[in-house]
Amino acid sequence: MLYHLKFLSELWGPFRMMGSHLLLISFAAIAAAILCCRFLPRLARRLPCDRGKAFVKDGALSKGKPTGIGYFMVLLSLPVLILVLPFFPANTDEAATFGELLSRLGTLASDPSQWHLLLNRQWGIVFCLFASMMTGYLDDKSIVPWGPIKKGLLDLVICFSAALILCRFHAIDIWLPFVKSTVTLSWPLYTILATLILWVSMNATNCTDGVDGLAGSLTLISLFGSAAFLYGIVGHEQIAQYLLIPHNPEGARWAILCSAYGGVTAGYLWHNAHPSSMLMGDAGSRPLGLLAGVAALVSGNPFVILVMFPVVILDGFTGVLKMAFLKIMNAFHINTGSQNGDNSNVHWIFRVVRSIRCPLHDHLKVKYNWSPGQILLRFVLIQAGLMPLLFFLLVKIR
Repeated sequence: MLYHLKFLSELWGPFRMMGSHLLLISFAAIAAAILCCRFLPRLARRLPCDRGKAFVKDGALSKGKPTGIGYFMVLLSLPVLILVLPFFPANTDEAATFGELLSRLGTLASDPSQWHLLLNRQWGIVFCLFASMMTGYLDDKSIVPWGPIKKGLLDLVICFSAALILCRFHAIDIWLPFVKSTVTLSWPLYTILATLILWVSMNATNCTDGVDGLAGSLTLISLFGSAAFLYGIVGHEQIAQYLLIPHNPEGARWAILCSAYGGVTAGYLWHNAHPSSMLMGDAGSRPLGLLAGVAALVSGNPFVILVMFPVVILDGFTGVLKMAFLKIMNAFHINTGSQNGDNSNVHWIFRVVRSIRCPLHDHLKVKYNWSPGQILLRFVLIQAGLMPLLFFLLVKIR
């Protein structure tokens, strides 16, 4: 809403400041943080209480705390996004006057072949974030937790929808590490790749949410880092050209969305510091993970997810990898057992993998007796140290 006031600058000059993406990015982060910090404690009383997790060390400490606060985190982000996130696609926002804007919108609306240009991709992703929040909230609220198959399939549908919104049934150019030229992916191939990345990002973030402030702090770093990257590099034509990165004209818009959710996360962390007074649950971790994956995809390089989200992927996704590895090893063990008499190596690998608890932060709590504060601080330091190094390898060495 505020962005479109820039077209009134012909009536009053200062309105052109509303077209500053940097202003909107800053306002989005601050306003969202204040809203969440102020209202989440009041709204948390309406939420169900956590029942504790018997299979997690210190899981009983969460019992009785309001969970599913992500429901209100996403709802409180909506008024901020209505204020700061442009409604119309970028091609219409290039109009110099309000009259030209209306004229271009009318032309697009009258041409059925151009209907998709009226859809703002950022708002389409906001809808997907809302959908992922609702599935997580219903799971948090359910007396009997949903099974992994049900949750996984729902996540897959949401991620697939988000991937289609991002590509709009068009081929997508991506850039890769250590390669100067771009690669063009057909929209079916891009959709499959994007769906996989988004699904991994969602579930890794969800698995990381087991220590007070851990998932929120790591996501906060990722979202603000992604916002800076999308606004200052991918969204800046000259800098992108210098670094041999394809320029995304909507980079600043994606930065606004990331900063708004970064502010939401900051407001939540104010009350989630150990010992926490509320938990975001699946209703918060799933949309945050989805947005982190979207931010990586709109940068044009799928590997950006490893740069901006390294510790979350390492910590949370290890559980999925362990499950897949054990199934493969189990089949391998049976086959070798039927063919070979000596399979001690297989037994040894099998026992080592089974001895590692997942997610990784739970293994560190049990095996090395790390406290929640130690896990939080050390994981944040590792991510803060890895991000600039991986960023240099990804962007500069090309």
